[in-house]
Amino acid sequence: MSVIRQPGRFSRHTRRRLVGVTAAGSAATLDTAAVGLWFTLIVVESRTPSTALAALGILFCGALLRTGVFGATTTPMYALLTPRRIGVALLFVAAWPAWLLVAERIGNPEGLLVAGPLLAGVVAIQLHFERRVFQLPETRRCRVTSLLSGTLIAVGATTLLASTWLTNWTVLTEPLAFGATTVVFRIEAYQLGFLVFGAFAFLAHQRRFQLALEP
Repeated sequence: MSVIRQPGRFSRHTRRRLVGVTAAGSAATLDTAAVGLWFTLIVVESRTPSTALAALGILFCGALLRTGVFGATTTPMYALLTPRRIGVALLFVAAWPAWLLVAERIGNPEGLLVAGPLLAGVVAIQLHFERRVFQLPETRRCRVTSLLSGTLIAVGATTLLASTWLTNWTVLTEPLAFGATTVVFRIEAYQLGFLVFGAFAFLAHQRRFQLALEP
């Protein structure tokens, strides 16, 4: 009842939640696009030195933009390229090749179980440092949220890699005629893995943004 009696407070709370959800969706989209393109170039397609470099560049750009979204949402600090932001983005970039290298060296399915916690820990540290870049308060709850967010992203990534390594199915739709053109859609397991990763990334970022936006 106290919230209902204070419409100004209620509207501020609603706006804060709306901003948090929108920002989390933007951050999750950037993560899914960057990690998805990197994963496609490195795991799904044939890996070459040139594609590996391009994939790392994509990861870096995605991480830098994601950090920019976090900063624009939570603080008035607008500079995109600063040494600390670049360092945080590079930590995110380093996490993914290390995760994949460990998983490949050990092999499946054991590699998935070992590499997942490693990725969760590194991403959690990266997310925590991201808060420090924008000089946000550091509390035990913030550290727990960073660890939980890193775990959610790692679960999504493990599901994505498992969909590539442990499944081998393809679904072809019925031919669809568009005039003189016939189109057949091909759906593979790893494509659904991207959707799962995106969902977990959204949950991870939603918790972070809501906490960062709390008064």
